Amino acid sequence: MKQGAHANQGVHVKLNLFRFASPAAFYPLAGRLIPWFWALALPSIAFALYWGFFHTPEILSEQKQYYRIIFPHVGAAWMSMWLYVVMVGWAAVGLVFNTRLSFMMASATAPTGALFTFLALWTGAFWGKTSWGTWWDWDPRMTSELILLFLYIGYMALQSAIDDTRRADRAAALLAIVGLICVPIIFWSINCPDPTQCAALHQRSSLEHVERNILVAMFVMAFGFWMYSFAVILMRLRNIILARERHASWVMQLPEVGR
Repeated sequence: MKQGAHANQGVHVKLNLFRFASPAAFYPLAGRLIPWFWALALPSIAFALYWGFFHTPEILSEQKQYYRIIFPHVGAAWMSMWLYVVMVGWAAVGLVFNTRLSFMMASATAPTGALFTFLALWTGAFWGKTSWGTWWDWDPRMTSELILLFLYIGYMALQSAIDDTRRADRAAALLAIVGLICVPIIFWSINCPDPTQCAALHQRSSLEHVERNILVAMFVMAFGFWMYSFAVILMRLRNIILARERHASWVMQLPEVGR
């Protein structure tokens, strides 16, 4: 009897989780989660900026004050790659299981990923001008990050170019999956096994000898960006749900729609 009760409880939990695969069920859940993510994002980013500017060394590796641009730069670069993987993951789930919410989640993720990719390139240009004397160089890391931005833009453009939502979601998902090869290229562009083969201005990624206060600011900034991503993606997802489900009866009953 106890085994049967445990089995039924497990099935009940699974059914509860699958219930949120419906846009109608996920919409109010997202609304409850958004304020929590904002509450984590804003203080984290503010703390990271404060700690990075006032509690880190004056000089790092013979570089001066401008090295502090690494705090938004590194976090944005990490998020640009991570969000692309997330976008592809949701797009793949949508292709395999034909779930509407998965495609919506991928669509909601793309603009935020593109924003962080642009931020990584923009802050990297400032770093390059002060550190290497040039705003841009066709360094492997820069070039592959630029291609990633084009992939985000291509994903969004392809979705907008096709009127049929289902066809647009599938076509954009295939493009995103093909473009996933860019993420390991970005990583290995400066972390290849033979350093002599990495013809890059960027140094190899290593946190081993980085000063502790710098690590604190860097990781807290990345955490803040992560929480920010959750908040804005869920906000955008709710708008996408309302747009795509606008004729559903449950949407008509929402107070914000009724007004």
